[in-house]
Amino acid sequence: MTTLNLTVVFLLLSSLGIIKLTSCTEDNQTNVNVKCIHTEREALLSFKRGLTDPSGRLSSWIGEDCCQWRSVECNNQSGHVTKLHLQNPYPYPFYYSYPDTEWTTYQKSCLRGKISSSLTHLKYLNYLDLSSNDFEGIQVPEFFGNLKNLRHLNVSFANFSGEIPPHLGNLSSLIHLDLHGNNDMHAKNLGWLSSLSSLNSNSFQGSIPYDFVNLRNLEHLALSVNHITASIGNLSSLQELHLSGNKMNGTIPESFGQLSKLVSLYLDENSWEGVITEAQLMNLTSLEYFTLTTNKNQSLVFNVTYNWVPPFRLKYLELDKCLIGPKFPIWLQVQSELIDLVITNAGISDVIPEEWVSKASELTSLDLSFNGPIPLSFTNVAELYLQGNFFSGPIPSNISDLMPELNTLDLSENHLNGTIPLSIMKLNNLEGLFLRSNQLSGELPHHWNESQTLQVVDISYNNLSGKIPSSMGFLSSLYVLVLSNNNLHGEIPSSLQNCSFESIDLGGNHLSGNLPLWIQSDISIIRLRSNLFSGIIPRQWCNLQFLHILDLAQNNIFGGIPQLFGQFDCFGNNLTGGIPDELTSLRGLGTLNLSMNHLTGNIPKNIGNLRWLETLDLSKNSLFGPIPESMSSLTSLANLNLSFNNLSGRIPHGNQLQTLNDASIYKGNPSLCGSLLPTKCPGDETSDGPTFTSGSVEDKQDGDDTERLWFYVCIGLGFGVGFWSVCWHLIGEEVMEALAFSIL
Repeated sequence: MTTLNLTVVFLLLSSLGIIKLTSCTEDNQTNVNVKCIHTEREALLSFKRGLTDPSGRLSSWIGEDCCQWRSVECNNQSGHVTKLHLQNPYPYPFYYSYPDTEWTTYQKSCLRGKISSSLTHLKYLNYLDLSSNDFEGIQVPEFFGNLKNLRHLNVSFANFSGEIPPHLGNLSSLIHLDLHGNNDMHAKNLGWLSSLSSLNSNSFQGSIPYDFVNLRNLEHLALSVNHITASIGNLSSLQELHLSGNKMNGTIPESFGQLSKLVSLYLDENSWEGVITEAQLMNLTSLEYFTLTTNKNQSLVFNVTYNWVPPFRLKYLELDKCLIGPKFPIWLQVQSELIDLVITNAGISDVIPEEWVSKASELTSLDLSFNGPIPLSFTNVAELYLQGNFFSGPIPSNISDLMPELNTLDLSENHLNGTIPLSIMKLNNLEGLFLRSNQLSGELPHHWNESQTLQVVDISYNNLSGKIPSSMGFLSSLYVLVLSNNNLHGEIPSSLQNCSFESIDLGGNHLSGNLPLWIQSDISIIRLRSNLFSGIIPRQWCNLQFLHILDLAQNNIFGGIPQLFGQFDCFGNNLTGGIPDELTSLRGLGTLNLSMNHLTGNIPKNIGNLRWLETLDLSKNSLFGPIPESMSSLTSLANLNLSFNNLSGRIPHGNQLQTLNDASIYKGNPSLCGSLLPTKCPGDETSDGPTFTSGSVEDKQDGDDTERLWFYVCIGLGFGVGFWSVCWHLIGEEVMEALAFSIL
């Protein structure tokens, strides 16, 4: 027991950096007392001085022995620095829906600043990783080409820009180069790559150079999300080829079919067309991972013999918008080792053979969306996507017996009817349930306490009735709930406060009562439009620091606008009073719709501060006074409606307002004047104004468009600052100071 305890303590200390573990040579001649070279220590300190490090990642760079510094690795015999692991420990946020808290953590962890040429004094450096930092658009330093021993260089997602220095071609020992994820980086030519044996992607433009044929040892080639347009040559050793998201079009080059060692081939998100025959695939004997999607629906046709048996055994296959059907092909039926299968928009309307179902024992994820009626049952499948087919009839009442391992079920956009079977509640691993856009009726099940693994539920656009079951409150992991456009009634049950909502959409029902006071503080989307809610907007919602969307349009809400919201849609209610000036501090605001209320007073004179505003609708209120001159500063404004108020004076000129030349924008304001209106302002010429093309400004919002919903999500990061500054006015400076201090 004593030995065990000492081992645990030793491992704990080593993990904290108190004890440093080093590898031993085979003859056990390691000198653990060797310290770093003085000149290399000074080089690292010079490098550190050029950087900003808000999270203190380099705070350990202060002792005499740089080999003990965090992120530095030395040769344990000579003391020379060999590796710098300076990648951001927090991953780059790839998705626009990245939570604000995690985005902030990522930003604070980024290294920034100038990369000092002192790194060239690290003569034995063979590994340099600067990925997922933020170097604010500087060019990759040319002196990197002088790091002659470098074998691994990763500067991906580090916000470099400009031309990739051809000096990197001097790195004759380099076996891994990763430049991808730097959107403003480019290369005039890639001839300097001819000595490299491993390459990842970036914004390379034009054709792949002829010199690539010399890369006989190249095993991994990733050029995804670039502008590659030509064949890749004869890279006979290639095992992985990533060409996703390029501008490749026409037929797939025959040279691809000669890569007999190829294990992974990714050709998705291009513009392929034409015909694929078995001759193009016959030599791909090692292929296991294959993706092929095109931008044009079914412009690429698989024209193979019906009973053709390919030489490969796939584990992952994704085909989208490729015409394969109407039969479920033999070449697919013989793929018995598949784990993930995605075949969408493929024109298949066949019955999947039961023999293949029994053989596909490894299959855990299946997506056959947007095909025909494909009845099937897979006992081992964990993820099932059958969106956009022609399924009709009820959901099988014994679905939990047919597919007991399901964690994701997507039957959206079909013609399913009947009620939601209770057996769905018995899928013990279910995390995502998507049944939107069907013809389901009846009430929601009342036994949600049996499905406590659920995280996302979308049953919108059906014919469901009754009340929202209080048992949904047992779904403590539920963070997205979408029940919009049904016939639900009653109040929102208070038990839902036990969920972990980040987004809740109950719009387009007959729900009533007051707005709930218990909304969780982490929520970012609240959509309750087109219901029968009444009362006022609760002041407690001022604590919703991550709120991005608040859509309460077309309810019976009354009272004034709390001085806290900026990104919201409240048209068609009974709001009164004025538009608070604090609204203009919400600099990230993209849409503001307060139409069809009873608002009075002036339009805030600083409305021009909302530089990102794209849609502004204040129509059908009782606003008066002039249109603020600052409105001409709204350079992003694309939709404007100020009609049917009591506005007066001259219509401002300049910038984006010059392009919004539809007179109906200002209709119903008899005291307004300007060149667009029959009433000219004093001093204006009396000649007829020009004829303008009409751009629609009528309120066309039905509010039920999913794309519109996600448009709000992308509004911008400025919301948080403005939100809190408005809350400051509402709940008092002392409280806000205490709250802000506790957060920081």
